[in-house]
Amino acid sequence: MTDHQDPASSPDAPVFTMPSVTLPLLDSYTYISPTPSHLPGNMDEPCVLGVDEAGRGPCLGAMVYAVSFCPLSRYDEFKALGFDDSKKLTAERRDNLAKVILDSQDYVGWAVKVISPQDISTSMHNRSTLVNLNQLAHDATIELIGKVMDERINLTQIYVDPVGPSKSYQAKLSKYFPGVQITVEPKADALYPIVSAASICAKVTRDQILEQWQWTEKGLDCSMDFGSGYPSDPNTVKWLDRNQVPFFGYPSLIRFSWKTIHHRLVTTTCEWSDDEEAAEKKPRKSIKRLLSTETKQDSHYEKGQFYKSFRLASVAL
Repeated sequence: MTDHQDPASSPDAPVFTMPSVTLPLLDSYTYISPTPSHLPGNMDEPCVLGVDEAGRGPCLGAMVYAVSFCPLSRYDEFKALGFDDSKKLTAERRDNLAKVILDSQDYVGWAVKVISPQDISTSMHNRSTLVNLNQLAHDATIELIGKVMDERINLTQIYVDPVGPSKSYQAKLSKYFPGVQITVEPKADALYPIVSAASICAKVTRDQILEQWQWTEKGLDCSMDFGSGYPSDPNTVKWLDRNQVPFFGYPSLIRFSWKTIHHRLVTTTCEWSDDEEAAEKKPRKSIKRLLSTETKQDSHYEKGQFYKSFRLASVAL
């Protein structure tokens, strides 16, 4: 995991790119905006902070958690900027509000935690440290709030759009941050402008990472028309149908821990490289069976970036 403070640069970057976008996405990372210029001389000034996320449901791409904060003395001014739940806004309106946040950094601060699809899959598949989505969400939220406090920001009020039961989550956060007034409330992104701003930071960051996605797998030439990433999206289903990679299934854009992806992998057959005559007599084997066979085989696929991405190694069985 790495922290990034500098804006990402890319020759193919659009006119507007959030400084929280870093590509290619090889690892999870945290981005923190500069401390608002209003605060260094007023570090004891009470501040309000909001938390929200984007990308929890899709089967591909990053999951992004975000916080935004400002001095309570300027919260009315902040409310007048016109923030609302990012899901209710057009992409153009979200981009415009993200620019407003950047233009208001004299008193508005924000941060994001970008969790890569590889880390999501690894966390949810690792038997020794099994982590579910709720735990990932809690860890990201606690990390972001902690990093803001590390900058000596005096947080006195925190509003959170919840993941899981609100009461237990609020109690958990209160243990980590005693003395802070914490409100965990469903639909907080539509009720509290400071949470709405966090929602926009999260959504715009995730969307721009997907729009500018850089394939790290050597020789891979996949379409970028993967839709919203939700398993119910026809464009996403079409992309999954057309871009399955032999043996490995899918590139690292995909969250392998999603049931939709797991089902596709265990029901997909793969041609095995026996001699032609013997192959005609044998049924094709599923990838699951292929990987568990006791027969040593030579791969027909280049042992390149896929092996590195999925941390694979050839072994004698």
